[in-house]
Amino acid sequence: MKTAELQIGCQTFTWEMLGARWPGGPDDLVRAIADAGYSGIEITDTMIGHYALHPAAFARTLADAGLKLVSFAFGSSSGFTLPEKIASDLDTARRWVDFAAHFPGALVSMGSATVVSDGSRDEKFAIAAECYNRSTEIGRTAGVAVAVHPSSHHNTLLFTRADYDRLFTLLDPQVGWVPDTGHILRGGQSMDDTLAAHRARIRYVHLKDVDASGTWAMLGAGVCDVSAVVAAVRVAPLFNGWIVVEEESDHAGKSPSGAVRENRETLRRFGF
Repeated sequence: MKTAELQIGCQTFTWEMLGARWPGGPDDLVRAIADAGYSGIEITDTMIGHYALHPAAFARTLADAGLKLVSFAFGSSSGFTLPEKIASDLDTARRWVDFAAHFPGALVSMGSATVVSDGSRDEKFAIAAECYNRSTEIGRTAGVAVAVHPSSHHNTLLFTRADYDRLFTLLDPQVGWVPDTGHILRGGQSMDDTLAAHRARIRYVHLKDVDASGTWAMLGAGVCDVSAVVAAVRVAPLFNGWIVVEEESDHAGKSPSGAVRENRETLRRFGF
């Protein structure tokens, strides 16, 4: 089986998690990620800044820095689980699909379904599936692949392997998946088994590490078997070759640019 050529990208949440403590903008992100030796960037709706209405300008900025847009990631205050917000969530999906369409090969990544209200979990899974399915159809019409990014953060609906299985059973086969190694491990899942079970959905991967207690750790300093993850995703039929590094450890909170640079060096030592 032919495997995809690996490319290494960086996610901007490493800076986003600092909130107001980080005063920079998207140009600073592009510069830091390019200087650290990455080939691509995954940026979020929170961090796109003044480029939100100017995809062509962002494309020029990335080209000048030698970067490609891997994916545009967005979430919603609805957690994609409120029936009265489905229409507005789909409008948001359409907006970012149209943005991503300016970047050949770029995906749209939708954040984790999250519990933000009372009510049955069955209903929340059904609403999330509707949002993901209909957003993927919007993307298909525009030639942009859409994928789901489960999280282990507060109130996530997608924490355990059973949660993953439950959602994916409700999703159209075209809906992609961005497995995140840190969130999978924090959910107590078997990495090999989870990646294998839903291999057909994998589009690219978020790579980060945790220690044995589930606390975020710098890449290579925790329990994530990086080489095994890369080997597993490379044989996924729709994997596009992108390994996107994301860092949420305390070290990143002190120096996000330094942390992502260190992670790139770690991957080089692993041979990637």
